[in-house]
This record gives sequence, structure tokens and C-alpha cells, in this order.
Amino acid sequence: MKVQILTLLLLIPFFSCEKPEDDSEPTPPGEMYFPAKSGNAWETTSLASLGWNENAVKPLKDFLVEKNSKSFMILVNGRIVMEEYFNGHTASTSWAWNSAGKTLVSATTGIAQQEGLLNINDKASQYLGTGWTNEPLEKENLITTRHLLTMTTGLNDENQLVIKSNLNYVADAGKRWAYGNVFQKLMDVVSESSDQSFESYFEAKLKNKIGMEGKWNMGLIFKLYQSNTRSMARFGLLALNNGKWKDEQILNESFFKESVNSSQNINPSYGYLWWLNGKNNYMVPSSQTVFPGMLVSNAPSDMYAAMGAEDQRIYVIPSKKMVIIRMGNAADKANPYFAVSGFDKALWDKINAVIK
Repeated sequence: MKVQILTLLLLIPFFSCEKPEDDSEPTPPGEMYFPAKSGNAWETTSLASLGWNENAVKPLKDFLVEKNSKSFMILVNGRIVMEEYFNGHTASTSWAWNSAGKTLVSATTGIAQQEGLLNINDKASQYLGTGWTNEPLEKENLITTRHLLTMTTGLNDENQLVIKSNLNYVADAGKRWAYGNVFQKLMDVVSESSDQSFESYFEAKLKNKIGMEGKWNMGLIFKLYQSNTRSMARFGLLALNNGKWKDEQILNESFFKESVNSSQNINPSYGYLWWLNGKNNYMVPSSQTVFPGMLVSNAPSDMYAAMGAEDQRIYVIPSKKMVIIRMGNAADKANPYFAVSGFDKALWDKINAVIK
């Protein structure tokens, strides 16, 4: 009896590589893989098959534990190469994306545009009504939905509670980049244009189509998405494929490519709520300082990233067909709310040792 139980356990791998339920054939190793929309099946590939340095894996894991990580994943061609959980976190644990979830809002806005519900070049007041800010009307009329996507509304960013009395004039729209919560108004734009709640539209047009789990927490100040790690990875995989999931173009490719290219000249390292590597300079939240060089100097130059407070990360690297996920508490507890932090460079030192 004991032998039978042991044999059964050996036949049940931790990561199932069985054929996804909606695939007629297994995906050839060199082709992009997409997990089934339901179930836990997800193909894997080994570090050895990629020629990676297995001796560098333990230092990477040790670093992740030391820096308060909860989960970490690497996908190549959609397949899991590493999937690690730490400090009581599990594959089913839900965790807040923090500002990394802004990219979900960007994608949902793009879907609404491709369905003809809105145009990002229209005045935001066309969807929000006039008087949604505390600006003079002629200044409010300068703000388009695109300005909300690019953090260039020109509105005061000192108070993150998005209410009319806090939305005051600082500069003309398009003339100043400032990272703030006013992007939340995109949710209202989508809701008004689709005649349903943002959450309902998001679930029908994006979440359910790629098999994500999770939910929005619509707090008074912050609107945060929370999910398990694999759901974050699913969105990263969609991003790696320019808005396409298997055979369905969920998000228009041209809109997605706009999203992950410089959206303005003030902060070239910012797209439509995505952070971009490989640019000549960058700005960071809560500052008007322009820093020279790339956002993450030792990461691939073609990387784009969803970045959230306490170092929530989706790194997407098209040249390597790779997606990397990190969830957890702040790596530096003295600096927990900085979306762009020194943690990225330190983490990439460890990642590079594995993948090079």
C-alpha cells in the first residue's frame, strides 16, 4: 500500500505539464505557449534546456527572501522556468499589485477605444462632464483622455485623493509630467463610455479572456487590483505578445505598442502607464528632477515594466521572450512607496547571473 501511494505521488508533479484542456496539440517547445483559461495546467521548461547558470539560482532565491519577497516567476516563451513562493505565500494567495495595476487600466482603456466607445484624443470632459476639475474651464478643456494615460494633465499631484477640490491647475495639459492618482479618472471614462461599471467591463473584455483571477479594491484614495501570482503572469504574457492571447487579438496591437513607447518628451521613460527602459533619461514619482540614463541600467534596454509600490513588478523583455514577476513587501522598508527604486538594479544583478 505504501509503495502504491509513493508511486502515485511521484506521478503528480508540482507544476503540471499536461496538455491544456483547450489545446488540441501540445505546443512545440520553440513556439509561444499560452496556458488554458481555466485549471492549473501550465507548461514548464528547465533552466538546463535554456543553458542558464543553475549555480546562480540559490543566490537569487536568497536575495529574494532577504528583500521581503512573497513570490517570483520567470516565463520564457510563456512557459514557467522558475516559480517560487516565500514567507508563507502560496500559489493561491492574493496580493495587491499597487501601481503595477495601472497597466490594467491602460489596457482596458485601449480596448474601449478599439470598440469605438471612446477616443483618447477627445477631451476628458466629453466623458466626465465639464467641471470635473477645479481648473478654469479653458484649462480643463485642454485635458484629453490621452493626458490621463501619460500623467501629463498638468493638475496638482500633491494630494492623491482624487476629488474636484484637489484637482487644481499647475500647468497646461501636456506641459508637465507628474505621477499621481488622477489616472483613476480613466476608470470613469471607461465606465461612462461603456455604460457599465469599470470592473464589469474589465472582467468581460480582459480578465476573463486570459483566465485571470483577482478583483479590484476601490478604496477612497487608491484603486488597487489584487490577484495571485500566476494571474499577474498571465497579464505579463499578454503584454509580451502585444495584446494577443493565443489566436485572439484582445488589445489592438498598435495601441499596445503606443503604450510601451515614449508617450511624451518630458519623461521619455513613461508610456501609457507603463515604465520603459532603454531611454536617455527618466523621472520618478513625487519629483520634477530629470535623471540621466536608463531606468534600470543593467536590465535589457527593450524592457518595459509595470511597477508598483513595495516593489510589485512585471518585467517584460521581448528580446528574450521573457516575463518576470515579483510580489512582496517593500525590499527597503524605509522606502516602501517608491514605485521606481534601487531594488530593480540589485534584483537584475541576480537575474543576470542566472540567465547569462
